[in-house]
Amino acid sequence: MSGVLSSVDARTQLVGQNRLELLLFSLGGRQRFAINVFKVQEVMSLPPLTEIPDRHELVVGVTHLRGQTIPVIDLRRAIKMGTTVIDENSTIIVTEYNMTVQAFLVAGVERIVNMNWNEILPPPVGAGRAHYLTAISRMDDRIVEIIDVEKVLAEITPYNPEISDAWIDDDLVELIKGKQILIADDSQVALNQVTGVLVKLGIDVVATHNGLEAYQVLEAWKAEGKDIANDVLMLITDAEMPEMDGYMLTTEIRKDPELKGMFIVLHTSLSGSFNKAMVEKVGCDGFLSKFQPEKLTREVQRIIRKKLGIEEKEENSDAEL
Repeated sequence: MSGVLSSVDARTQLVGQNRLELLLFSLGGRQRFAINVFKVQEVMSLPPLTEIPDRHELVVGVTHLRGQTIPVIDLRRAIKMGTTVIDENSTIIVTEYNMTVQAFLVAGVERIVNMNWNEILPPPVGAGRAHYLTAISRMDDRIVEIIDVEKVLAEITPYNPEISDAWIDDDLVELIKGKQILIADDSQVALNQVTGVLVKLGIDVVATHNGLEAYQVLEAWKAEGKDIANDVLMLITDAEMPEMDGYMLTTEIRKDPELKGMFIVLHTSLSGSFNKAMVEKVGCDGFLSKFQPEKLTREVQRIIRKKLGIEEKEENSDAEL
């Protein structure tokens, strides 16, 4: 499975089809777990590890891979299941999230499966490890639990939600007071972080947990005659979500005569090179990596100005997507 994500072209074939590939693995015991293959760079047997002083308790050590020093995180311990027993089957899954590379120690990797997002469901409310899950599915009459890796990483490296007043355009905030932004994200951690930034801009946030929920909100607004074009500044959507992913959500919006002009920002922890290709393919107005409050603040304001036909301010003109 080495280099399963080496080709962007191969990955883009699933986009717009509401499909995904999951890497199935074990943390010890019979329970199956999974993460989206889009996040995976490589799978390999556990290499020699170097212990580092004052490391986080979930980091079992670091390894050196292709010129990079990569932390190795005990995923079983991270989701409160106890410490992983290391043996000849121990494996690491090397991943990229939010432009950082890290590896997760697992008991063993099973296989990659291709699924439809409508087969992926939100975890049941109040179910034990649901606190660390973004979704569940069923395969061969067994439950597959899809881990909220963003929550795991946020606990290891806490996110700083603070934004400087210097990043905020007070004139724009006054102009958009009371306007809404619709968000779709299956990670509560991500929803909380984005909401925290938008509220400081004086924006009313409507939060949903997947693309289907977001689309249903838009349909309900249409039915009640809401002036979506004027009242809703934009949609900020995650890429991978249960039931309907962000790419399919964007595709459906672009096909709807009443919604096709909506401004859409893809906000995801997937790699930048991949998502820039996806922005063009599905018709988003921008792409932003997750958990960067300054860039989120600047990009939201840039797109609002674009929507309202306001000239870009010089201090924000170099903001990156």
